[in-house]
Amino acid sequence: MSDDQRDQTPAEQAAGAAAPARAASAASGSASGSASAPTVPTGPQPEPIRYFGTTWLNHESGYGLRRAALAVGSLATATAAAVLLRLSYEGLEIGNVGPFLSISVVVLFAIASSIAFMKTWDAYNRRPAPSSDEAALKGLKTIGFIGSLIAYSLRCLVEAPGEKLRRAEYERALADYGRRRSTRTGNPAARRPKRKK
Repeated sequence: MSDDQRDQTPAEQAAGAAAPARAASAASGSASGSASAPTVPTGPQPEPIRYFGTTWLNHESGYGLRRAALAVGSLATATAAAVLLRLSYEGLEIGNVGPFLSISVVVLFAIASSIAFMKTWDAYNRRPAPSSDEAALKGLKTIGFIGSLIAYSLRCLVEAPGEKLRRAEYERALADYGRRRSTRTGNPAARRPKRKK
């Protein structure tokens, strides 16, 4: 190992070792003519949606099939969860815990599910405010997960959940980007400095 190699940091050594490999791959890529350099996207990029990625933008790559599968899957999961809750309720009746506790459990799950449904449905239409009480309702939404699953399933019948919101934000970002690009004229470095009066 030479003195120069000893003075380099591990990151510099890795970069130095990777440089010949990049040069060799670039030479083989230019020789074959079929490989192209990766392009860096310019402008705003669409925000991916879970299970859909960015296919929601142009409704491509099995977008409709994914929506149908997720709608059926989340509805089946909600049905299975409701059956499990029914079995749990029957367990409470068999345990003879009393009517107050049995009714309280049913009311708790009904309220939690309705709140979870409303909050989940609203989240597909607008972003929550940073100072909102979403963190405080996280436990309640977890208890009422059946409502969230039903909201997800119903939304999949219309669009990818959150698609309308992300499409509006993406189109707004594209318009802002186009406006900024059109206001720039020429190279700012080549402009003459303003004369002082």
